[in-house]
Order: sequence, then structure tokens, then C-alpha cells
Amino acid sequence: MKSVFNELMSGLDDVESYLAGKTEGFRVRVPEEVHVKEIRNHLHMTQAKFSNTFGFSLDAVKHWEGGRRTPDPSARAYLTIIERCPEMVIKILSPSVPVIQVAHKKLTTDARKKFSKAFAKATKAKGAYVTP
Repeated sequence: MKSVFNELMSGLDDVESYLAGKTEGFRVRVPEEVHVKEIRNHLHMTQAKFSNTFGFSLDAVKHWEGGRRTPDPSARAYLTIIERCPEMVIKILSPSVPVIQVAHKKLTTDARKKFSKAFAKATKAKGAYVTP
């Protein structure tokens, strides 16, 4: 328990120093462990869809999930952002053409067709498309 308390106090000291202008910049903490398969499953995506959507190689995703490799700190930071707000990542990193991700909703085939037609009609001038 003491180590948790000491860690919290150290973190508060860092914040206090930063706010007082004694230190420049503020370092974020990147998680040591990220559960890639849980993130992907929560988004209802296959490994291929996940890697294509977020810009990872398919091999990297397979190796991370299989425990043969660990994501480096920058990948862990990116995966944490994907886990917390995937829609925002897709919106920010998608091409200028708007994309709507409906994979997380379990639409029936008829509902998906109706949605696709309505969306295509509403956004025809913008060249938008829907990914299943």
C-alpha cells in the first residue's frame, strides 16, 4: 500500500512542479499492457478489418494477439486511443471522404441495405460511402 501512496505523491509532485513552471512539458503514461484482441472484439472486427481500419499490418495484429510480440510504446498509446474513442480515430484519420462505421451494430441484411441506400442518397454529392 505504501508504494501506491508514494507513487501517487510522486505524481502529484510532478504536477505541482509543472503547474509552478519548474518543469517544462508533461509526460503522459503509456500503459505497459494493451489487450489488442479485446479491443478488436469489442469493435466486432476481424483481424484483417482491424488492421486495415487503423493502419496496422495484419501480421503485427496476429503476433500481438498471439503473444509473440508486444506493441511498442507508440503503438500502445495509439491502441489505447482506439480503445477509448474508435469513432474519433476513424473520423480523424479517414480520407476527406466521410465514412460511417456500422460494424458495431448488428443490422439485418435488409436494414443494412436500407441504411446504405438512404445514406448514399443523402450524401451522393459528397461521395461518401459506408463500410459494412
